[in-house]
Amino acid sequence: MFNIVLYEPEIAPNTGNIIRLCANADAQLHLIEPLGFSPDEKKLRRAGLDYADWERIQMHLDFAAFLKTEKPVRLFTLSTHSETRYSDAAFQADDYFLFGPETRGLPAQVRDQVAESRRLTLPMAPNNRSLNLSNTVAIVLYEAWRQLKFSGCA
Repeated sequence: MFNIVLYEPEIAPNTGNIIRLCANADAQLHLIEPLGFSPDEKKLRRAGLDYADWERIQMHLDFAAFLKTEKPVRLFTLSTHSETRYSDAAFQADDYFLFGPETRGLPAQVRDQVAESRRLTLPMAPNNRSLNLSNTVAIVLYEAWRQLKFSGCA
């Protein structure tokens, strides 16, 4: 099982889509507060459909609390400030993937706590805005799962 970690997510429908994605890929979702929306927001429930089961989601008060509780052995960050492509990394079961908020990305002080070799990026055409958060999570999660030959898939 992989772990998707959203650092201070801001947009409820993105998080709802990621809830559904994690349910379908059997990934654990972690949300690091503060959230930019209320957990009972209608748009979140609509995007997550019946997968919006908050009992499956781990909430963390802040990044330090996340690290203390989870103690991730292998933590990867995704950022436009990184050089290593996500497709060049070799993933393992139980890896954690940390994504920043939609409008500002991961702060440098968070990114810098992760080894440079585990700071990943998605290639994009020049002079464009970043991909939508839920799209980025889907690309990375499915690449990691593909590398494990979709282990656990029916």
